[in-house]
Amino acid sequence: MLPREIDAAADAQTDGRDETRDERADRNWNEVLQELRVLQTGTQILTGFLLALAFQPSFGDLAGAQRIGYLVLVLLSALSAVVALAPVSVHRILFARRAKPTIVRFGHGCMLVALGLVSALLVGVVAFVFDVVVGRAASWIAGVALGIVIVALWLVVPVITRLRSERTP
Repeated sequence: MLPREIDAAADAQTDGRDETRDERADRNWNEVLQELRVLQTGTQILTGFLLALAFQPSFGDLAGAQRIGYLVLVLLSALSAVVALAPVSVHRILFARRAKPTIVRFGHGCMLVALGLVSALLVGVVAFVFDVVVGRAASWIAGVALGIVIVALWLVVPVITRLRSERTP
């Protein structure tokens, strides 16, 4: 066997799939793209919401701290979009250079960072809305509560599920 075939055979044995290294990289890249599509849709909706707020007549009534919070949310929104789209740019630049495994690893890292940014963005938007509509105390309660739910569903549950699946033959 050639070294490449040995690597592919070892990879196939670890998860039971009969695929080459390139086939695995293509499959993983497609999965990253699917996740990017889901994440990008939500981010675009939040970005549109945030940008529309600045043009509402009542925007002028915001306190100084609320305006700063709003600008932070706009920056988080833009940054999350940039990070989530970075794998596409890397893929385009490295297209046809047989670097798909590297692109997939980069995409994986970007998606994790983007999820962190979107988490902060979601908590911030909810806290911002509660601050404007109800008040500062309610904003803290809503923000912390949503943060706990995000940590539970986006971190704790996946880690527990991963640990359980690693124990199952």
